[in-house]
Amino acid sequence: MTGSAEREKGTPGRLAELLIDASTEAIDAAGGHSGGVYLRSSTPGLLRLAVLAGLPGPLFRPWGRLHVDSKFPVADAYRLGVQVVLPHAAECMRRYPQFAASLPFPFGSLYVPVMSGSTTYGVLTVLRPSAADATEVLSGVDRMTRLAEELGAALRELEDEHKDEDGPVVAWDGEPVCVQAAATHRPERRMARFVWDPATAAVTGDGSLHALLGVEPGEFDGTARAIADVLAPTDTYQVMAALRATAAGKPPPLPLRVRAADGSARLLDLWTPATGPVPPGGGHPVSGVVLDPGPDPMADSAADLLPDGVFCLDRLGLVTYANPRAAQLLGRPREELLGRPLWEGVPWLNQTGCEDQLRGALLSLGSVHFHVRRPEDLERRQESYGSEWLAIAVHPGRDGLTCTVAPSTRVSGTPLPLVPVPPDGADAPANGVTSLAPLYRPIVLAIALTEAVTARQVSAVVMKELLPAFGGRRLAIYLLQERHLTLAWETGFPQGFLAPFDGVGLDTRLPGVETLTSGRPLFFDSMRQLADAYPGIPLDAEVGARAFLPLIASGRPVGSCILGFDRNRSFSGEERAVLTALAGLIAHAMEKAQRYDSEAALARGLQQALLPRRLSAHPQVETVGRYLPGTQGMEVGGDWYDVVEAGDGLALVIGDVQGHGVQAAATMGQLRSAVRAFALGDRPPDEVMSGTNHLLIDLDPGQFASCCYLRLDPASGLVRVARAGHPPPLIRTPDGRTRVWDIPGGVVLGVDPHAQYPVAELHLEPDSILALYTDGLVERPGVDIDDGIAALRVALAKAGGPAARPGGRALAGVADRLTATARHAADRPDDIALLLAARRAKPGRHP
Repeated sequence: MTGSAEREKGTPGRLAELLIDASTEAIDAAGGHSGGVYLRSSTPGLLRLAVLAGLPGPLFRPWGRLHVDSKFPVADAYRLGVQVVLPHAAECMRRYPQFAASLPFPFGSLYVPVMSGSTTYGVLTVLRPSAADATEVLSGVDRMTRLAEELGAALRELEDEHKDEDGPVVAWDGEPVCVQAAATHRPERRMARFVWDPATAAVTGDGSLHALLGVEPGEFDGTARAIADVLAPTDTYQVMAALRATAAGKPPPLPLRVRAADGSARLLDLWTPATGPVPPGGGHPVSGVVLDPGPDPMADSAADLLPDGVFCLDRLGLVTYANPRAAQLLGRPREELLGRPLWEGVPWLNQTGCEDQLRGALLSLGSVHFHVRRPEDLERRQESYGSEWLAIAVHPGRDGLTCTVAPSTRVSGTPLPLVPVPPDGADAPANGVTSLAPLYRPIVLAIALTEAVTARQVSAVVMKELLPAFGGRRLAIYLLQERHLTLAWETGFPQGFLAPFDGVGLDTRLPGVETLTSGRPLFFDSMRQLADAYPGIPLDAEVGARAFLPLIASGRPVGSCILGFDRNRSFSGEERAVLTALAGLIAHAMEKAQRYDSEAALARGLQQALLPRRLSAHPQVETVGRYLPGTQGMEVGGDWYDVVEAGDGLALVIGDVQGHGVQAAATMGQLRSAVRAFALGDRPPDEVMSGTNHLLIDLDPGQFASCCYLRLDPASGLVRVARAGHPPPLIRTPDGRTRVWDIPGGVVLGVDPHAQYPVAELHLEPDSILALYTDGLVERPGVDIDDGIAALRVALAKAGGPAARPGGRALAGVADRLTATARHAADRPDDIALLLAARRAKPGRHP
């Protein structure tokens, strides 16, 4: 983590406190059971989960890092600055299949960007039970939006306070802080009272305070920090934030559920009896009550006598109760279970299948049932219990999970396989926990790869999906070309390090070559191991692990993939199997992308051949055109423009064929030829539109097209126009004013054989500019097209300067200004065509 939480040694940090406050309040506001805040990190394009409330961090580690361009709701909310509302699993599957595949449970979720001005810091998110539709959660979204606005303002203030310090202040680079969500009930148990005065930082308590905290009076220095450290050493952020908020007159949802050092539960209730303005020095005095809910003697004694095992978990996965039978069946003494995460108390349950069941119960609040086979050594110790299988049921509540466990002789459904626990001293995975990636990454990666069509897009998907799943930081992809490996993608390696390996032959002894020629993946737990296997090989780091994967599709070599890790680590058998399988998916996607790239190159050549190399000229008219292909798919489509001699005038035409790809380009070529033929015959605009409409219907390509056709008389300035479902032209007059030429029009071409295309007339003054364009220039997701046209009109007014007057900016410069934003955009969902025409007063004058 960066920011104040790191700089203030020994203190929890204002940044974390702000995020925790917002998370817990948002959960309450939206009727959720868990949530958190994703924050930008110091790595460009990477979001990190900073706070996770109401869920155990280890079970959700794979979702702790997301790229801003990933197909996840958090990324969209951050990148687009919009709310994302997913009331139920069906809506999630429809809009975000990758996210739904990774967490296939029935729950709803809400995402609100945290912004201040033009800066987006992160995303506030809440997970909640499924709702019938979005209307049920809109009030919660409104309240979340207000909280996100307050958080954004607070983060801006924090950033301004530390703007002179090195590095980003509002950023997160560490593991998430996991806190309990607010408890939903207020039990009355053994309690102690205290008062905190923020002006003096002193705490005074009643006689039972020290006994409840488990400290001697001499061991307690009488400060709020001391209470927080003793009361909840793992929840110090939450306690201090709650004290400060209450003193400032903004009490958080209470009581706070925290856990003492011995694992026992505590509840903290706070209030301030004072009213009126907040005094200087920290706020009003705060009264507090510490409650020890303890086990309910009657309930616990009854559960202790049950023949089946019963144990309880809080929402962070800590064991809060276990009866003797549960301890016996799980093979652990009760004292070793209580207050510990389940996966630590019962290590043999630390497996992806069991974790997935717990995730489902925590997210959906629905009961789950599964069978698991006990380890052999446990069976030998407990042969008298007569079954190697255990039936486990998990019943969630708002504040935790109640679980039952019993021997089972009938195994229903698919039992969960056991993952062997590494022996003491064995290398642990790099992130310190069993990798959860093998459970869901093949599905997510497969879905993501279906949307990648170019080799570059495939490589980007691998970087965004595969590296975070396994904790990798480096990636290189080599493709086979004429028996040499060519570097197609790299990220994370030192600049220039991979250059000597670009273009190596298949006879070179390198791991990236040998993994392809042998068809076997190569795994190295350390750089020393790699150097021993390949003496003299250049190394990019002294410490780290490497995986070399062959990319082979349908038995044909495609290339090789290199994954790099910053730390030494071992690869489990399951991870090796999954990485090998994922390499096969990548190889098939890359092979398809290579074919696509070849076809796209041909299609782009076809389109360039169909677009005019030069525009017909006239001494009194200057014209200029621009075409920008869409960046999704083959980057070819059906937009076109043309200028044709029509008698003693000029015909200006622009059109847009529905769709993209070779078919759209071919249809565009046919329509362009038809319009040119009609224009050369100097046919009236309505006849040109009607004739082209009939041609498209006769061709029956399954596509329609929009079109705008103008016939300009340069001498008189008379313009006659007809349009078919196309955006209206814009006009800039010599005095700098612009307007939309709102003319009547007919339906798009290719739909109605009886369609009529009325003709409108206009007198174009000398030094005026006509602008024709396709919808790709003015349409944006979530923005009305009329707003886009209005923005283009304003841009034309500014770009024109005195463009149509002597000595002004050339018309080509105007066209460049109007397309500058689109030209530099990384993502253009649609093709763009622009045609400008300026009429001169007499030959020789240039606009």
